[in-house]
Amino acid sequence: MPKTPDYFVGKTIIITGAGSGIGRAAAMIFAREGANVVCTDVTSRKDVNEMVSRAIDTFGTVQFQFNSAGAALRRSKFLDIDDALFDNAFSLNVKGTFYCMQAILPHMLRNGHGVIVNMASMAHRRGGPGSSVHYAAAKGAVVSMTLGVAREFAQNGIRCLSISPGPVRTPFQSAAQTSPELVQRFLDDVPMKRFGEPEEIAELVLFMCSDACAFMTADTVYVNGGGGWR
Repeated sequence: MPKTPDYFVGKTIIITGAGSGIGRAAAMIFAREGANVVCTDVTSRKDVNEMVSRAIDTFGTVQFQFNSAGAALRRSKFLDIDDALFDNAFSLNVKGTFYCMQAILPHMLRNGHGVIVNMASMAHRRGGPGSSVHYAAAKGAVVSMTLGVAREFAQNGIRCLSISPGPVRTPFQSAAQTSPELVQRFLDDVPMKRFGEPEEIAELVLFMCSDACAFMTADTVYVNGGGGWR
């Protein structure tokens, strides 16, 4: 939570991937706090640029961006990953985040303030063996890109962070065609013996954007119920 009451009232956040899961939960939570919420999906650089321009035209300023859009697309053993799956995983997870940051950063630089939070994953620490090396590699790129942007623009009043969740109860698993056996393996790896909830991640996004978190940048925050390290 912010340390200043009504901190988010009248401020604006752009949230990608807001149609479901963590993105949707974040949209609801920021709206609860009185923020203007611009919800969108990531498709192309042109679409992203137009969306950011419309948000600025409508609300005047955009203080926050949460790049939540991302997916493994489908599970695959490493030797079965084809060019299409690899390219699409990077287009959605890496290029989508890249486009959104490049679109909003000039505006944030003019204002001398801004917070960008990117969705990474515990997968980048584990490598995704046997099911999602393509996804883990893409999320590793998101973590590295977050670090670089954070350090490049830290003196300009801009913070950039990422979140690396463990398994969260969202449509992600079914969309990626995750088998019941793999879901159980994920669950067995969590000492709390449950998946995270989208709202638990979204509340963290709120904190990271708030004035209670002003000295934090460049980091990725792991939220995993104690699991996911081996």
